[in-house]
Amino acid sequence: MPAPLPERMRPRTLEDFIGQPRLLGRNGALKRALENNLIPSMILWGPPGVGKTTLALLIAETTKRVFHSLSAISSGVKELREVLARPSGLFPPIVFIDEIHRYNKSQQDALLGAVEKGQITLIGATTENPSFEINSALLSRCQVYILEGLGQDELIKMLHQAAEKDEILKTKTIQFDSYDALLRLSGGDGRKLLNLLELVVNAHFYENPIVINDDTVTEVAQQNLARYDKSGEQHYDIISAFIKSMRGSDPNAALYWMARMIHAGEDPVFIARRMLILASEDIGNANPTAMIMANACVDAVKAIGFPESRIILSQVVVYLATSPKSNASYVAINEALELAEKTAHLPVPLHLRNAPTKLMKEIGYGKNYKYAHNYEGNFTPLDFLPDELKGTKLYEPGQNARENEIRKSLQKWWGDWYGY
Repeated sequence: MPAPLPERMRPRTLEDFIGQPRLLGRNGALKRALENNLIPSMILWGPPGVGKTTLALLIAETTKRVFHSLSAISSGVKELREVLARPSGLFPPIVFIDEIHRYNKSQQDALLGAVEKGQITLIGATTENPSFEINSALLSRCQVYILEGLGQDELIKMLHQAAEKDEILKTKTIQFDSYDALLRLSGGDGRKLLNLLELVVNAHFYENPIVINDDTVTEVAQQNLARYDKSGEQHYDIISAFIKSMRGSDPNAALYWMARMIHAGEDPVFIARRMLILASEDIGNANPTAMIMANACVDAVKAIGFPESRIILSQVVVYLATSPKSNASYVAINEALELAEKTAHLPVPLHLRNAPTKLMKEIGYGKNYKYAHNYEGNFTPLDFLPDELKGTKLYEPGQNARENEIRKSLQKWWGDWYGY
Protein backbone atom coordinates (compact mmCIF):
# COMPACT_ATOMS: atom_id res chain seq x y z
CA MET A 1 0.00 0.00 0.00
CA PRO A 2 1.66 3.26 -1.06
CA ALA A 3 1.99 6.17 1.34
CA PRO A 4 -0.56 9.01 0.92
CA LEU A 5 0.27 11.57 -1.75
CA PRO A 6 1.19 14.37 0.73
CA GLU A 7 3.80 12.07 2.27
CA ARG A 8 5.14 10.97 -1.11
CA MET A 9 5.44 14.61 -2.18
CA ARG A 10 7.04 15.85 1.04
CA PRO A 11 9.96 18.07 -0.07
CA ARG A 12 13.42 16.61 0.47
CA THR A 13 15.31 19.90 0.10
CA LEU A 14 14.61 23.54 0.92
CA GLU A 15 14.67 24.31 -2.81
CA ASP A 16 11.63 22.05 -3.29
CA PHE A 17 9.70 23.68 -0.44
CA ILE A 18 6.70 25.68 -1.67
CA GLY A 19 5.66 28.84 0.14
CA GLN A 20 6.94 30.98 3.03
CA PRO A 21 9.12 33.39 1.00
CA ARG A 22 9.37 35.77 3.98
CA LEU A 23 11.11 33.06 6.00
CA LEU A 24 12.92 31.08 3.34
CA GLY A 25 13.47 33.62 0.57
CA ARG A 26 16.84 35.11 -0.23
CA ASN A 27 16.87 37.38 2.83
CA GLY A 28 14.48 35.35 4.97
CA ALA A 29 15.23 35.20 8.69
CA LEU A 30 15.09 31.40 8.86
CA LYS A 31 17.12 31.04 5.66
CA ARG A 32 19.92 33.16 7.16
CA ALA A 33 19.86 31.14 10.38
CA LEU A 34 20.19 27.91 8.40
CA GLU A 35 23.05 29.25 6.29
CA ASN A 36 24.96 30.11 9.48
CA ASN A 37 23.97 26.87 11.24
CA LEU A 38 22.66 28.95 14.13
CA ILE A 39 19.32 27.32 14.81
CA PRO A 40 17.43 28.69 17.82
CA SER A 41 14.67 26.85 19.58
CA MET A 42 11.55 27.98 17.77
CA ILE A 43 7.79 27.87 17.52
CA LEU A 44 6.34 27.49 14.01
CA TRP A 45 2.90 29.10 14.13
CA GLY A 46 0.54 28.82 11.19
CA PRO A 47 -2.58 27.19 9.76
CA PRO A 48 -2.66 23.48 8.90
CA GLY A 49 -1.07 22.20 5.73
CA VAL A 50 1.53 24.95 5.23
CA GLY A 51 4.57 22.78 5.91
CA LYS A 52 5.42 23.06 9.61
CA THR A 53 6.41 19.40 9.99
CA THR A 54 8.22 19.38 6.65
CA LEU A 55 10.15 22.50 7.58
CA ALA A 56 11.27 20.92 10.86
CA LEU A 57 12.51 17.84 8.97
CA LEU A 58 14.36 20.00 6.44
CA ILE A 59 16.01 22.02 9.21
CA ALA A 60 17.31 18.79 10.76
CA GLU A 61 18.50 17.54 7.38
CA THR A 62 20.21 20.82 6.49
CA THR A 63 22.01 21.09 9.83
CA LYS A 64 22.75 17.34 10.07
CA ARG A 65 21.17 17.14 13.51
CA VAL A 66 19.63 14.12 15.19
CA PHE A 67 15.85 14.49 14.86
CA HIS A 68 13.19 13.29 17.28
CA SER A 69 9.48 13.78 16.65
CA LEU A 70 6.80 13.80 19.34
CA SER A 71 3.10 14.58 19.26
CA ALA A 72 1.63 16.56 22.12
CA ILE A 73 -1.56 14.52 21.76
CA SER A 74 0.06 11.15 22.50
CA SER A 75 3.27 11.94 24.39
CA GLY A 76 4.18 13.42 27.73
CA VAL A 77 7.09 13.97 30.13
CA LYS A 78 8.01 10.27 30.14
CA GLU A 79 8.51 10.18 26.36
CA LEU A 80 10.42 13.46 26.48
CA ARG A 81 12.80 12.12 29.14
CA GLU A 82 13.41 9.03 27.03
CA VAL A 83 14.39 11.28 24.12
CA LEU A 84 16.72 13.34 26.32
CA ALA A 85 18.46 10.17 27.49
CA ARG A 86 19.49 9.19 23.97
CA PRO A 87 22.92 10.14 22.56
CA SER A 88 22.84 13.33 20.49
CA GLY A 89 26.21 13.72 18.78
CA LEU A 90 28.15 16.97 18.47
CA PHE A 91 25.13 19.29 18.46
CA PRO A 92 21.95 19.16 20.55
CA PRO A 93 19.26 17.05 18.88
CA ILE A 94 16.24 18.69 17.35
CA VAL A 95 13.07 17.73 19.18
CA PHE A 96 9.98 18.45 17.10
CA ILE A 97 6.68 18.60 18.99
CA ASP A 98 3.56 18.77 16.88
CA GLU A 99 0.57 20.60 18.39
CA ILE A 100 2.77 21.86 21.22
CA HIS A 101 -0.12 24.01 22.47
CA ARG A 102 -1.68 20.82 23.84
CA TYR A 103 1.15 20.30 26.35
CA ASN A 104 0.09 21.19 29.89
CA LYS A 105 2.15 23.32 32.29
CA SER A 106 4.22 20.46 33.75
CA GLN A 107 5.04 19.14 30.28
CA GLN A 108 6.05 22.62 29.12
CA ASP A 109 8.17 23.04 32.26
CA ALA A 110 10.05 19.84 31.38
CA LEU A 111 10.75 21.30 27.95
CA LEU A 112 11.89 24.57 29.49
CA GLY A 113 14.59 22.85 31.53
CA ALA A 114 15.92 20.97 28.50
CA VAL A 115 15.96 24.12 26.37
CA GLU A 116 17.65 26.20 29.08
CA LYS A 117 20.42 23.61 29.56
CA GLY A 118 21.00 23.33 25.84
CA GLN A 119 20.09 19.64 25.85
CA ILE A 120 17.78 20.08 22.86
CA THR A 121 16.86 22.50 20.12
CA LEU A 122 13.10 22.66 20.34
CA ILE A 123 10.89 23.09 17.29
CA GLY A 124 7.24 23.33 18.26
CA ALA A 125 4.40 23.47 15.75
CA THR A 126 1.04 25.05 16.55
CA THR A 127 -2.06 26.39 14.84
CA GLU A 128 -2.87 28.43 17.98
CA ASN A 129 -1.49 31.80 19.06
CA PRO A 130 1.64 30.96 21.10
CA SER A 131 1.09 34.00 23.32
CA PHE A 132 -1.99 32.28 24.73
CA GLU A 133 -0.95 28.64 24.57
CA ILE A 134 2.77 28.54 25.49
CA ASN A 135 3.91 29.60 28.95
CA SER A 136 5.85 32.83 28.96
CA ALA A 137 9.13 31.36 30.27
CA LEU A 138 9.33 28.82 27.46
CA LEU A 139 8.11 31.29 24.85
CA SER A 140 10.80 33.81 25.83
CA ARG A 141 13.47 31.24 24.98
CA CYS A 142 12.06 30.48 21.54
CA GLN A 143 11.96 32.39 18.29
CA VAL A 144 8.42 32.52 16.91
CA TYR A 145 8.21 32.13 13.13
CA ILE A 146 4.81 32.85 11.57
CA LEU A 147 3.96 30.67 8.57
CA GLU A 148 1.43 32.12 6.15
CA GLY A 149 -1.34 30.26 4.35
CA LEU A 150 -0.47 29.14 0.85
CA GLY A 151 -1.59 31.41 -1.98
CA GLN A 152 -3.40 30.37 -5.14
CA ASP A 153 -0.26 30.31 -7.29
CA GLU A 154 1.58 28.20 -4.72
CA LEU A 155 -1.27 25.71 -4.46
CA ILE A 156 -1.52 25.37 -8.25
CA LYS A 157 2.24 24.86 -8.41
CA MET A 158 1.85 22.09 -5.83
CA LEU A 159 -0.81 20.38 -7.95
CA HIS A 160 1.31 20.38 -11.08
CA GLN A 161 4.40 19.29 -9.18
CA ALA A 162 2.48 16.27 -7.89
CA ALA A 163 1.01 15.42 -11.30
CA GLU A 164 4.43 15.59 -12.95
CA LYS A 165 6.78 14.14 -10.31
CA ASP A 166 4.88 11.66 -8.17
CA GLU A 167 5.78 8.10 -9.11
CA ILE A 168 2.13 7.03 -9.36
CA LEU A 169 0.45 10.16 -10.72
CA LYS A 170 3.02 10.75 -13.44
CA THR A 171 2.02 7.45 -15.06
CA LYS A 172 -1.34 9.05 -15.89
CA THR A 173 -2.25 11.97 -18.13
CA ILE A 174 -3.86 14.49 -15.79
CA GLN A 175 -5.63 17.46 -17.33
CA PHE A 176 -6.66 20.40 -15.13
CA ASP A 177 -9.65 22.15 -16.70
CA SER A 178 -10.29 24.27 -13.59
CA TYR A 179 -8.86 24.75 -10.12
CA ASP A 180 -11.69 26.54 -8.30
CA ALA A 181 -13.15 23.56 -6.43
CA LEU A 182 -9.74 22.16 -5.49
CA LEU A 183 -8.61 25.50 -4.10
CA ARG A 184 -11.91 26.27 -2.38
CA LEU A 185 -12.25 22.89 -0.67
CA SER A 186 -8.61 22.76 0.41
CA GLY A 187 -8.83 26.19 2.04
CA GLY A 188 -5.12 26.88 1.61
CA ASP A 189 -4.15 23.57 3.25
CA GLY A 190 -1.51 21.89 1.10
CA ARG A 191 -1.97 18.48 2.69
CA LYS A 192 -5.72 18.64 2.18
CA LEU A 193 -5.21 19.76 -1.42
CA LEU A 194 -2.98 16.78 -2.27
CA ASN A 195 -5.29 14.35 -0.47
CA LEU A 196 -8.20 15.66 -2.52
CA LEU A 197 -6.21 15.42 -5.75
CA GLU A 198 -5.35 11.80 -4.99
CA LEU A 199 -9.00 10.99 -4.24
CA VAL A 200 -10.10 12.46 -7.57
CA VAL A 201 -7.38 10.64 -9.50
CA ASN A 202 -8.18 7.32 -7.82
CA ALA A 203 -11.90 7.76 -8.57
CA HIS A 204 -11.10 8.16 -12.29
CA PHE A 205 -7.91 6.09 -12.42
CA TYR A 206 -8.83 4.09 -15.52
CA GLU A 207 -9.83 7.11 -17.60
CA ASN A 208 -7.41 8.58 -20.10
CA PRO A 209 -6.85 11.43 -19.74
CA ILE A 210 -8.07 12.10 -16.22
CA VAL A 211 -9.92 15.40 -16.55
CA ILE A 212 -10.11 17.38 -13.32
CA ASN A 213 -12.79 20.06 -13.15
CA ASP A 214 -15.09 21.53 -10.54
CA ASP A 215 -17.78 18.88 -11.04
CA THR A 216 -15.47 15.87 -10.63
CA VAL A 217 -13.80 17.40 -7.59
CA THR A 218 -17.07 18.33 -5.88
CA GLU A 219 -18.55 14.87 -6.48
CA VAL A 220 -15.55 13.10 -4.95
CA ALA A 221 -15.29 15.56 -2.07
CA GLN A 222 -18.91 15.04 -1.05
CA GLN A 223 -18.32 11.29 -0.89
CA ASN A 224 -15.03 11.29 0.99
CA LEU A 225 -14.47 14.46 3.05
CA ALA A 226 -17.40 14.30 5.45
CA ARG A 227 -15.41 13.49 8.62
CA TYR A 228 -14.01 16.01 11.07
CA ASP A 229 -10.29 15.62 11.68
CA LYS A 230 -8.93 17.74 14.51
CA SER A 231 -5.46 17.58 12.98
CA GLY A 232 -6.57 19.67 10.04
CA GLU A 233 -8.82 18.08 7.41
CA GLN A 234 -12.17 19.48 8.59
CA HIS A 235 -11.04 21.45 11.63
CA TYR A 236 -11.69 24.90 10.23
CA ASP A 237 -14.84 23.92 8.37
CA ILE A 238 -16.51 22.59 11.53
CA ILE A 239 -15.45 25.49 13.75
CA SER A 240 -16.71 27.86 11.04
CA ALA A 241 -20.12 26.12 11.04
CA PHE A 242 -20.16 26.28 14.85
CA ILE A 243 -19.45 30.02 14.99
CA LYS A 244 -21.89 30.85 12.19
CA SER A 245 -24.65 28.84 13.89
CA MET A 246 -24.26 30.86 17.10
CA ARG A 247 -24.04 34.11 15.11
CA GLY A 248 -27.22 33.07 13.32
CA SER A 249 -29.03 32.45 16.66
CA ASP A 250 -29.54 28.71 16.08
CA PRO A 251 -28.74 26.85 19.34
CA ASN A 252 -29.65 23.47 17.83
CA ALA A 253 -27.11 23.68 15.02
CA ALA A 254 -24.50 25.20 17.35
CA LEU A 255 -24.89 22.29 19.79
CA TYR A 256 -24.63 19.79 16.93
CA TRP A 257 -21.40 21.23 15.53
CA MET A 258 -19.91 21.47 19.01
CA ALA A 259 -20.84 17.84 19.62
CA ARG A 260 -19.03 16.91 16.41
CA MET A 261 -15.91 18.60 17.73
CA ILE A 262 -16.20 16.99 21.15
CA HIS A 263 -16.76 13.57 19.59
CA ALA A 264 -13.62 14.00 17.50
CA GLY A 265 -11.54 14.86 20.57
CA GLU A 266 -11.23 18.62 20.11
CA ASP A 267 -9.67 20.51 23.02
CA PRO A 268 -12.62 21.96 25.03
CA VAL A 269 -10.55 25.04 25.90
CA PHE A 270 -10.20 25.74 22.17
CA ILE A 271 -14.00 25.63 21.84
CA ALA A 272 -14.48 27.91 24.85
CA ARG A 273 -12.00 30.48 23.53
CA ARG A 274 -13.81 30.66 20.21
CA MET A 275 -17.01 31.35 22.12
CA LEU A 276 -15.29 34.18 23.99
CA ILE A 277 -14.29 35.80 20.70
CA LEU A 278 -17.86 35.48 19.39
CA ALA A 279 -19.27 37.04 22.57
CA SER A 280 -17.40 40.25 21.79
CA GLU A 281 -17.44 40.21 17.98
CA ASP A 282 -21.06 39.22 17.40
CA ILE A 283 -22.91 40.12 20.60
CA GLY A 284 -20.94 42.98 22.09
CA ASN A 285 -22.96 45.66 23.87
CA ALA A 286 -26.26 44.13 22.78
CA ASN A 287 -25.68 41.94 25.87
CA PRO A 288 -22.44 42.68 27.76
CA THR A 289 -23.11 39.75 30.09
CA ALA A 290 -22.26 37.43 27.19
CA MET A 291 -18.58 38.34 27.59
CA ILE A 292 -18.73 37.55 31.31
CA MET A 293 -20.42 34.21 30.64
CA ALA A 294 -17.95 33.25 27.90
CA ASN A 295 -14.92 34.26 29.98
CA ALA A 296 -16.25 32.28 32.95
CA CYS A 297 -16.69 29.33 30.59
CA VAL A 298 -13.00 29.44 29.59
CA ASP A 299 -11.93 29.49 33.24
CA ALA A 300 -14.37 26.76 34.26
CA VAL A 301 -13.39 24.43 31.42
CA LYS A 302 -9.72 24.83 32.38
CA ALA A 303 -10.56 24.15 36.03
CA ILE A 304 -12.67 20.99 35.75
CA GLY A 305 -11.69 19.43 32.42
CA PHE A 306 -13.61 16.89 30.37
CA PRO A 307 -16.14 15.23 30.44
CA GLU A 308 -17.88 17.51 32.99
CA SER A 309 -16.97 20.64 31.05
CA ARG A 310 -19.33 19.56 28.25
CA ILE A 311 -22.24 20.73 30.45
CA ILE A 312 -20.75 24.20 30.87
CA LEU A 313 -19.98 24.41 27.16
CA SER A 314 -23.56 23.46 26.34
CA GLN A 315 -25.03 26.05 28.72
CA VAL A 316 -22.91 28.88 27.31
CA VAL A 317 -23.44 27.85 23.67
CA VAL A 318 -27.19 28.06 24.16
CA TYR A 319 -26.85 31.40 25.97
CA LEU A 320 -24.73 32.94 23.22
CA ALA A 321 -26.84 31.55 20.39
CA THR A 322 -30.04 32.94 21.89
CA SER A 323 -28.57 36.30 22.90
CA PRO A 324 -29.33 39.50 20.96
CA LYS A 325 -26.59 40.23 18.44
CA SER A 326 -24.52 43.26 17.50
CA ASN A 327 -21.22 43.62 15.66
CA ALA A 328 -21.17 47.41 16.10
CA SER A 329 -18.02 47.46 18.25
CA TYR A 330 -16.26 45.06 15.85
CA VAL A 331 -17.07 47.28 12.87
CA ALA A 332 -16.08 50.39 14.83
CA ILE A 333 -12.59 49.22 15.77
CA ASN A 334 -11.86 48.04 12.23
CA GLU A 335 -12.85 51.44 10.85
CA ALA A 336 -10.88 53.19 13.60
CA LEU A 337 -7.74 51.18 12.82
CA GLU A 338 -8.07 51.95 9.12
CA LEU A 339 -8.49 55.65 9.91
CA ALA A 340 -5.57 55.61 12.36
CA GLU A 341 -3.29 54.15 9.69
CA LYS A 342 -4.17 57.00 7.31
CA THR A 343 -4.01 59.81 9.88
CA ALA A 344 -1.23 58.80 12.29
CA HIS A 345 0.49 62.14 11.54
CA LEU A 346 -2.26 64.23 13.13
CA PRO A 347 -1.30 65.82 16.48
CA VAL A 348 -3.27 65.55 19.69
CA PRO A 349 -5.26 68.80 20.17
CA LEU A 350 -3.55 71.10 22.67
CA HIS A 351 -6.48 71.20 25.07
CA LEU A 352 -6.27 67.40 25.51
CA ARG A 353 -2.57 67.35 26.36
CA ASN A 354 -1.21 67.23 29.89
CA ALA A 355 0.78 70.27 31.04
CA PRO A 356 3.23 69.11 33.72
CA THR A 357 5.65 72.05 33.13
CA LYS A 358 5.27 75.83 33.17
CA LEU A 359 6.43 76.07 29.54
CA MET A 360 3.77 73.62 28.40
CA LYS A 361 1.09 75.67 30.14
CA GLU A 362 2.39 78.86 28.53
CA ILE A 363 2.18 77.43 25.01
CA GLY A 364 -1.37 76.22 25.52
CA TYR A 365 -1.15 72.60 26.72
CA GLY A 366 -4.39 71.79 28.54
CA LYS A 367 -5.91 75.23 27.89
CA ASN A 368 -9.70 75.23 27.50
CA TYR A 369 -10.00 71.61 28.62
CA LYS A 370 -13.33 71.06 30.39
CA TYR A 371 -13.45 68.53 33.22
CA ALA A 372 -16.67 66.59 32.61
CA HIS A 373 -17.43 66.03 36.30
CA ASN A 374 -17.70 69.78 36.88
CA TYR A 375 -20.83 69.93 34.72
CA GLU A 376 -24.39 68.81 35.13
CA GLY A 377 -24.85 65.17 34.24
CA ASN A 378 -21.03 64.74 34.17
CA PHE A 379 -20.98 65.91 30.57
CA THR A 380 -20.09 68.94 28.51
CA PRO A 381 -19.43 68.99 24.74
CA LEU A 382 -15.78 69.22 23.74
CA ASP A 383 -13.68 68.40 20.68
CA PHE A 384 -11.83 65.15 21.37
CA LEU A 385 -10.64 64.44 17.81
CA PRO A 386 -8.06 66.28 15.73
CA ASP A 387 -9.58 69.20 13.81
CA GLU A 388 -9.18 67.33 10.51
CA LEU A 389 -11.37 64.49 11.83
CA LYS A 390 -14.02 66.55 13.59
CA GLY A 391 -17.44 64.89 13.37
CA THR A 392 -16.07 61.51 12.19
CA LYS A 393 -18.46 58.85 13.46
CA LEU A 394 -16.98 55.39 13.95
CA TYR A 395 -19.47 53.74 16.31
CA GLU A 396 -23.04 53.20 15.14
CA PRO A 397 -25.14 51.43 17.81
CA GLY A 398 -26.81 48.21 16.75
CA GLN A 399 -30.56 47.72 16.51
CA ASN A 400 -31.25 46.06 19.87
CA ALA A 401 -32.68 47.09 23.24
CA ARG A 402 -29.41 47.88 25.01
CA GLU A 403 -27.80 49.74 22.15
CA ASN A 404 -31.01 51.65 21.51
CA GLU A 405 -30.51 53.05 25.01
CA ILE A 406 -26.90 53.85 24.13
CA ARG A 407 -28.14 55.58 20.97
CA LYS A 408 -30.46 57.78 23.02
CA SER A 409 -27.57 58.89 25.22
CA LEU A 410 -25.36 59.58 22.22
CA GLN A 411 -28.14 61.56 20.57
CA LYS A 412 -28.51 63.63 23.73
CA TRP A 413 -24.75 64.22 24.06
CA TRP A 414 -23.46 64.22 20.50
CA GLY A 415 -26.45 64.41 18.17
CA ASP A 416 -25.29 67.61 16.44
CA TRP A 417 -21.60 66.73 16.45
CA TYR A 418 -21.68 63.19 15.07
CA GLY A 419 -25.13 62.98 13.52
CA TYR A 420 -26.66 60.50 15.94
